[in-house]
Amino acid sequence: MKISVCGKGGSGKSTVVSLMANAAQAKGLKTLVVDSDESNSGLFRMLGFTEPPIPLMVLVGGKESIKEKMSQPSILSETEITLKQIPYPYISKKNGLCLISIGKIHQALEGCACPMGVLSREFLKKLRLEDNEIAIVDMEAGVEHFGRGIDVSIDTVLMVVEPSLESITLAEKIKSLASGLNKDLWAVENKIGSENLGQKLKHELKKRGIDTIGLIPNDSAVFEACLEGHALGQGDAYHSAEKILDCILSNR
Repeated sequence: MKISVCGKGGSGKSTVVSLMANAAQAKGLKTLVVDSDESNSGLFRMLGFTEPPIPLMVLVGGKESIKEKMSQPSILSETEITLKQIPYPYISKKNGLCLISIGKIHQALEGCACPMGVLSREFLKKLRLEDNEIAIVDMEAGVEHFGRGIDVSIDTVLMVVEPSLESITLAEKIKSLASGLNKDLWAVENKIGSENLGQKLKHELKKRGIDTIGLIPNDSAVFEACLEGHALGQGDAYHSAEKILDCILSNR
């Protein structure tokens, strides 16, 4: 199963990805996290890795040569890609949890991230998972990944929605864009400080035809871990993400 996590910038996509990945790992699933966000650089810390893997963009020779490299004999020119085929140091592994990074923007005037979108789309399209494997993709903020076709090979799309009109409006846009892809689509309420607030947000989403699969409460331990650059623990937010994952797996 391949799950993409998307939403407004700052809504907590990487946090939700990390919590769900930890929950999947705890269930005995071999879990691959795909960092497809070219801006956020801290996902590896949330997952408990000491350093990030070298991006796949480096494996194909960088932005300028991506089309040429992907047509040459290599893992990325295969019709299918399995986790076993991804070589170190382009994948980080720890107790059944794996992390790869598509690519990052490192300097000014580097150019657009379109080649990274191409690589994300082709990698996810070719990625073949076994029954005991799951991939969770941390998408870039916004909706451009839909235009690039990155979500075509995804099974379930999760929209992370924080309690703000901007986040709700973007979720409505995502629903519209994803409607033609025939994917399972759910909203995850995040940063919920009270039951009343959670109900209000759920109501606003329902008015827009958006189904909610669960909510993740404010968890001071998560904020503290993110501030200090530590791995996320198993507090209230983790257990909420665990329930959300159970719902997704029961529907596949």
